[in-house]
Amino acid sequence: MFSRIQYISQGHTAQEQRQNIQAALDAGCTWIQLRFKEQEEAVVRMLAESVRKLCAEYKAFFIVNDFARVALETDAHGVHLGLQDMPVAEARAIVGPARLVGGTANTLQDLRQRAAEGCDYIGLGPFRFTTTKARLSPVLGLEGYTALLDALRRENIMTPVYAIGGITVDDVPALRETGVYGVALSGAITQAPDKRKTVDQLREILYATTTHSR
Repeated sequence: MFSRIQYISQGHTAQEQRQNIQAALDAGCTWIQLRFKEQEEAVVRMLAESVRKLCAEYKAFFIVNDFARVALETDAHGVHLGLQDMPVAEARAIVGPARLVGGTANTLQDLRQRAAEGCDYIGLGPFRFTTTKARLSPVLGLEGYTALLDALRRENIMTPVYAIGGITVDDVPALRETGVYGVALSGAITQAPDKRKTVDQLREILYATTTHSR
């Protein structure tokens, strides 16, 4: 099954992005999402080609945010789509059935839609305010995750859900108890003074058995 820890890349330049991804891989991350917004497709493709090779060296899973064609052309493992990105069906037609298509959600209706669209996993958030993302959806907080994951269980929707948005290591035990499958992190890993220790702590929490293990 999927890794429970997903690193979402950060960096204002391609060089910064690659350095941060390298550091996350060195720290033990095995799932990298390349997120390089407001860039020309050719720029993202060039970086994705480099990151794909890097992830292959570490035997890490690699997906591309937003750019489905780049995911196909660089032989990434999949693509992640935000609520304002292209439709899931269109992305699936581009990347084919063998690659993953993940989608962002903020509400119960979003979650139902993503499940109906056949997303392989869902990134649900934001947990709290984050400067990483422009046009931020309403913040969910722990209560929001509890309510939404309870609703998914009642409706027997089993798509893996990742919590995302301003999450720190200290937040993860309580989030895990809501039933999320894993967490998608950016700043918590990029800015960690000891990245390996941070990833080890996350792994210990996320792979422990919980009341609502999914």
